Amino acid sequence: MRTIDRTWVRSWVLGACLLALFGCSAGGPTRELPPADPVSEALGRPEYKIGPGDLLKVQVFQVEDLERDVRVDNAGRISLPLIGAVETAGLAVSQIQDQVAARYRDRYLQDPQVTISLLESPNQKVTISGAVEQTGIYPMGAPHLTLQQAVSLARGVSNVANQHNVIVFRTVGGERIFARFDLIQIQEGKLRDPDIYGGDIIIVDRSDTRVWLRTLVELTPFVAVWRAYNR
Repeated sequence: MRTIDRTWVRSWVLGACLLALFGCSAGGPTRELPPADPVSEALGRPEYKIGPGDLLKVQVFQVEDLERDVRVDNAGRISLPLIGAVETAGLAVSQIQDQVAARYRDRYLQDPQVTISLLESPNQKVTISGAVEQTGIYPMGAPHLTLQQAVSLARGVSNVANQHNVIVFRTVGGERIFARFDLIQIQEGKLRDPDIYGGDIIIVDRSDTRVWLRTLVELTPFVAVWRAYNR
């Protein structure tokens, strides 16, 4: 867990509030918070190294029988048809593609065109700030968590928390959008506990919050359900 600069968070949220006030961004408040951008966009950077628990999609052009969604095991390997175990831990996606293509080329295919993409990763992180016991950037340890599970990573809400107002920021289509939730209603079973994805920012409102955050809260509609995550 890495702590975060409170001043940065305040400035960031204030900026989002101003954008909402003046209508300068298409990524304003929404009544339905869509799923986050694909993990392949968030984590599939050249420097990202595959590790245990990552879910990969393996495709070989024009050979549908070889297409698989495979999860990296604890030993850092995946198992593929015909070629068996492939070492993946510590490698970039492009390196694994080359390795898989070479293995198929050596024995079975003349010029295989292999595409590998990252679908899920437990190595994603979520930022939690506001009225919680320990603000910070936390590894999720799973492809996604619920809002309550994410808040628990920060040791729960503090004694000055306004649990009726929890803001979640998310990147969708390259833009930041946000919506708010009521933790009390979620705990009472009146609302579904929404999914939280890597890269999300959660801010728990304070009962004594300043005007700039309260304005954001008033502008942001409650969200009762989340759109289904398209895998």
